[in-house]
Amino acid sequence: MSTKTGKALRIKNQAIYVDAYEDYYNKRLKVDDFRGNIKQIIETIEEWSKQPFVEKVIIKSRPEHLSTLMERGFLLEASVPGYFLGGDGYFLCKYRKVDRYNSDSWCEEDSILDTVWQKKNQKDVLLDSNLTLRVAKISDAQALSQFYKDVFPIYPVPIEDPNFIMEQMESNTLFMLLEEKGEIIAAASAEMNKTYRNAEITDCATSPSKRKGGYMNTLIRELEAELVKKQIYCSYSIARALSFGMNAVLHNLDYTYKGRLKNNCNIFDKIEDMNVWSKDLSLMNAQKPAPNAEK
Repeated sequence: MSTKTGKALRIKNQAIYVDAYEDYYNKRLKVDDFRGNIKQIIETIEEWSKQPFVEKVIIKSRPEHLSTLMERGFLLEASVPGYFLGGDGYFLCKYRKVDRYNSDSWCEEDSILDTVWQKKNQKDVLLDSNLTLRVAKISDAQALSQFYKDVFPIYPVPIEDPNFIMEQMESNTLFMLLEEKGEIIAAASAEMNKTYRNAEITDCATSPSKRKGGYMNTLIRELEAELVKKQIYCSYSIARALSFGMNAVLHNLDYTYKGRLKNNCNIFDKIEDMNVWSKDLSLMNAQKPAPNAEK
């Protein structure tokens, strides 16, 4: 059983609706959605955040609540245009421990971004005939979990557990994988929010011996094509700020940097800062003529 435990929190009454998650492993409280009386909502969130394990609170907010949350001490760290059914989403945070607030890598991460922005865009590579690109099935869960376990020493969710991957597949997460002679050498996923029509590109990994092959560009483009088929046009990704490679991939795919989540989660070998990138997938086909309406 995974030690990466958590607990869903939800309050729904005549005055407010709040949907949150107690993330014990990453020592944070995540508020994914809220509606209603903002004063009562903030009071509820503040009460939940008093629990000893909480070092960071993250709230996803619509624009109309941005100033109120900032007036109550929440810091704006990132945004995702189009997150809420076309309306912009904002990630605001508050810290309970100074060690969680301070980031020793911030300037280094700024330098990595500067290098990423100077990098010229690269064309997609043609896959060799011995490689197979396809959408993963439930039956791939065991192999996928082992692949991720081999690639990631530490990851913020229990992706090394095949049961977790199966649960994700059954709850609107699409995995794309690349195989060589039946063995997975790269994979990525799109976690879809069908209520608000957005998707997070995540779980991006390539076997160490197969990196620098440009495979992640291809995987993500295929995921984007699947999202467009489902009329999901808001795509975003949260990448390790210390990873030149993943940030370069997103920049190369025309994602726009939208901020950095400080000391956000356990990944790779410690709690790390994470860069937020976003893309409007509706612009991918904007130059094509509109099809005739069905009669």
